[in-house]
Amino acid sequence: MRARPGAAALPFAAALTMAAGVLTGCGSPVPFHRPGRASPDDPVVGLGGPAPYLRARPDGERGAADPGGGVPLAPAGGRVYAATGPGMIAPNARGLPPRIYVANGRSIDVIDPGTAGVVGRFRTGAAASRVVPSWDLRRLWAADRAHDLLVPVGPRGERRGRPVGVTGPAGLYFTPDGRDALVLASRRIDVRAPRTMALRASLPTPCSAAHADFPSGGTSMVATCTAAGTLIRVDLAGRRVAGTVPLPAGARPGDLRLSPSGAVFYVADAARGGVWLVDARRFTRLGFVPTAPGARGLAISRDARRLFVVGGGTLTAVDFRTRRVVSRWPLPGGGSPVPGGVSSDGTALWLADPAGLVYAVSTRTGRVVRKVRVGGRPTGLCVHPQPGRYSLGGTGLYR
Repeated sequence: MRARPGAAALPFAAALTMAAGVLTGCGSPVPFHRPGRASPDDPVVGLGGPAPYLRARPDGERGAADPGGGVPLAPAGGRVYAATGPGMIAPNARGLPPRIYVANGRSIDVIDPGTAGVVGRFRTGAAASRVVPSWDLRRLWAADRAHDLLVPVGPRGERRGRPVGVTGPAGLYFTPDGRDALVLASRRIDVRAPRTMALRASLPTPCSAAHADFPSGGTSMVATCTAAGTLIRVDLAGRRVAGTVPLPAGARPGDLRLSPSGAVFYVADAARGGVWLVDARRFTRLGFVPTAPGARGLAISRDARRLFVVGGGTLTAVDFRTRRVVSRWPLPGGGSPVPGGVSSDGTALWLADPAGLVYAVSTRTGRVVRKVRVGGRPTGLCVHPQPGRYSLGGTGLYR
């Protein structure tokens, strides 16, 4: 909040006290707490604009790269997704209009979610299959596995950068400290510079991974190998595979997400029709939650209470606390859309159907609230910007 000219700035604690009073007067159902006065798991509330941020590095990231002048850190801290609540847009992404970027195999269509209309198109010069935000949120990367390219795109000026040759980019991720980009390819992971994508190193893997996430602390990465039915854990400092978790025969693990507590990975399995639970510290299998056949894509609600599982014409919500299905909604056409991410305010989940339909469903009722027809066959979707201090790549991975 900007002070009037000549007016003295309020101390931070006083400003928080006033904010709490405003919320109480409005009858907000979400409690607001001053720092240190409540559990670290209590939510941070955005007061009609960007949430307050402190310039600091997250725990476990001492000596991290600092391309954006410091990593913005939400005052609440503690939880894995404490900085990804409604309206908590990082400084690097503030001022960007909300957009949906759709990779359709020929170009990238740009959708205004407010009007549900196509407002632009990026000619990437390649068959873009997915769109991934950079770690510092300043650019987007269009991945083209067919032509072995990564193409940088500027969301502010709609400018395309020079394509970078890579080999078989099945997935693009960034280490939590922002120092490295990790390109998942056939039986290897390429370590690259996050801005230029210059190759730094390659580490062999026992199987081909395409999806990944990071446990708390940021010292390792967990990835899934769909064809092999296996999870692998990669030691980022040692640049080596440090462990594997084979799933039962016939399993086809895909997308994965770390739980808000940081204790468990949820791993989608299209063949088994549900999500596996894997202990994030011991790296052992804990159990299985059936959702619906064809479970393939995952997204986390803005309040970090539910995991959305997409697949087989169904959107299923799993409660993180009870680890049980709490909602199950049919999707249009009964297809298996690609998830793109939850809107900044948390009210809608955006999905892309390969038949050329991009749509948003209410995260409260499961009803379709927006529909947009696009060209080509959508294979990747990116909601940008989204709340979070930084992007870990993939689809909707933020911390």
